Amino acid sequence: MSDWRPHLTPALCYRDPRAALDWLEKAFGFELVFQVEGADGSIGHAEMRFGNACVMVGGEWSEDHKSPASLGGKNTQTVHISLSEGDLDAHCERARAAGAVIIVEPANQFYGDRTYRCKDPEGHIWTVSRPVEALSIEEMERRSGLKIDSRL
Repeated sequence: MSDWRPHLTPALCYRDPRAALDWLEKAFGFELVFQVEGADGSIGHAEMRFGNACVMVGGEWSEDHKSPASLGGKNTQTVHISLSEGDLDAHCERARAAGAVIIVEPANQFYGDRTYRCKDPEGHIWTVSRPVEALSIEEMERRSGLKIDSRL
């Protein structure tokens, strides 16, 4: 097996990881590339690819590894998807049609991306962005009123 995965990969816990795998494919276009199934048919671990990125999906496997659905909707992190091509608004509508709760509608941002934010069926928060214009740091600062320090 080749090691195609990026050096940093989010791992998300779901009450129903099998349903999550189906939803992530339908809503966002993720592709299942690896899956470990228990003797009882449960998903022990799975990996999905999106472009050159990966997300790991599994069940609630300890008291410290829970879905937001088991924690009153609380999240300690969010996941960000960067689209390199395609229509962000159409992507949002695809996610909405799959059952995503859109919590921030698509909008252009001061830093040159168009973004939307949604919750999946178990409450994980996803932000999706697509660059729409290339801006200098000075222009971002002018638009936002913020001081930006970029070391890229």
